[in-house]
Amino acid sequence: MFGEDSTSNFILPLIRISFILEDYKENKRELDKELERFVTLLNQLLPHYHTLLKKKDLSPDELQRLGDIEHYLLGVNAKILDIKGKLEQDLFGQSLHTYYKLKDSAKKGDVKAKVKLEKMRDGFIEALNAGDIINFN
Repeated sequence: MFGEDSTSNFILPLIRISFILEDYKENKRELDKELERFVTLLNQLLPHYHTLLKKKDLSPDELQRLGDIEHYLLGVNAKILDIKGKLEQDLFGQSLHTYYKLKDSAKKGDVKAKVKLEKMRDGFIEALNAGDIINFN
């Protein structure tokens, strides 16, 4: 009934999707573990930093440590902001891409696309009103 080519054309994408999902699950576990470790280490460093900040008379060694920690934390903050920016940009870009695909489908008469488009519009309006999205117009 099915030729060898049609079966492999059907099965190979399913296998690729399966690998992608497994990679996603593994990557998610690894990212979660790394983020938890990062937070734990940061929670160990911050009290020491705060103690040095509150201390009135710092020895030269403590002053050096305070400066080193502060410099390090500024670098960490910059990296976090960079990651946050990339995530927001990617998520926003993907949302717009999905929105315009749905809009095209809705124009062609796809009822499900119209419903999804309305839900997205409502979500965007809600985010705008909450101040989660900035309208530059």
